[in-house]
Amino acid sequence: MEEGINFIVEGGKKLSGIVTTSRSKNGAVALLAASILNKGQTTLEHMPKIEEVHRLIEVLHSIGFSVVWKGTSVVITPPKKISLDAIDREAATKTRSILLFIGPLLHHARAFGIPQSGGCTLGTRTVRPHLFALEKFGVSIETLSESFSIKHDGLLPAEIILYESSDTATENALLAAAGIAGTSVIKYASANYQVQELCGLLQAFGIEIEGIGSTTLTIHGTVDIHKDVSYSVAEDPIDSMFFIAAAAVTHSALTIHRAPIAFLEIELTILEKMGLQFSITELGGSENGITRLADIFIEPSELIAFPERIHPRPYPGLNMDNLPFFAIIATQATGTTMLHDWVYDKRAIYYTELDRLGANTLLHDPHRISITGPSHLKAAEIVCPPVLRIGAMLVIAMLAAKGRSTLRNVYTINRGYEDLVPRLKALGADIEST
Repeated sequence: MEEGINFIVEGGKKLSGIVTTSRSKNGAVALLAASILNKGQTTLEHMPKIEEVHRLIEVLHSIGFSVVWKGTSVVITPPKKISLDAIDREAATKTRSILLFIGPLLHHARAFGIPQSGGCTLGTRTVRPHLFALEKFGVSIETLSESFSIKHDGLLPAEIILYESSDTATENALLAAAGIAGTSVIKYASANYQVQELCGLLQAFGIEIEGIGSTTLTIHGTVDIHKDVSYSVAEDPIDSMFFIAAAAVTHSALTIHRAPIAFLEIELTILEKMGLQFSITELGGSENGITRLADIFIEPSELIAFPERIHPRPYPGLNMDNLPFFAIIATQATGTTMLHDWVYDKRAIYYTELDRLGANTLLHDPHRISITGPSHLKAAEIVCPPVLRIGAMLVIAMLAAKGRSTLRNVYTINRGYEDLVPRLKALGADIEST
């Protein structure tokens, strides 16, 4: 565990060069969950070595799986019988991704418990979309003070209508449907990048899925998944966006290599209207045959405020994980930009941390904030909030702020970003991890 690590940043320096997009945190955790379905050996290539992945691997180990790192791949071999009573509660409670284990574990036990999930502290992120989706297959889930109690008397294929286009609820429904003989349909499904990646692995397992990339998924499930499979984690659009924002805020020329361009189109459209100069070179597909890649070259640009409020929507809208990057970009844009973070109860409040670095923000309520720029950002010492993307936003702010800044206790950032300090240093940033 890396609870006590700090970042020291000497800001105000230009970045330059090429940075290769890391592999997807959200894709990786969904693929780890899917490996529970397979009675054969699952090899996941280009697996990011991040805290969220380490925690889920600890949970897999605890219930009997062999998980071995071979370079950047993990080789997952299932046990003859899963021991759910031995689940590593400490590791499980540190990650919200543990929820994704419910769907595949339904096929191993008719009654089991999963520890209550942790991860980011963002108010009451409801798990009801998961419960409502899985109920249709014949599952009952009771929420207890420290765990979820899950039971069923046999699973049946179903048509599910998600009342909320949740990435993880879609994935849980997919993981349940994949192991049920017959045809299930998920309507109002998320079509986001991690869902498409998961569909690709399930297809490699031999599951037929129609409608990948759309909001209606038809899954032809099978009870016995037993196949030795190798599959690659795809590139992370949120990682690409981190470096797009870093280039924009530090007025730097930067090339983001292997960016999953289909999942950044709205973000780039807004940035184009804000005055960001960039060019795109298509590269073809990632190893999974699904994710389309491109190089994005960002040029130093004078930015102006976006005239409309910026708010996230389910894919193909602006990704909710990318919204905080627009907060730091807005500090360098002439005029006032309003962000509406309607998804999370408290995240907009965390944007006011930018004030400590010299930003000019006005918090309207727990969901809406206006940011007026351009601001000359100055160095500060800040304790990293327990929210992954807010932590990442503050790193970018410190890169732009003249002077020596400290971001304390960055475990939250290490949940989702691999080798962030060396990657930034390679671009000319003056940043140390202590």
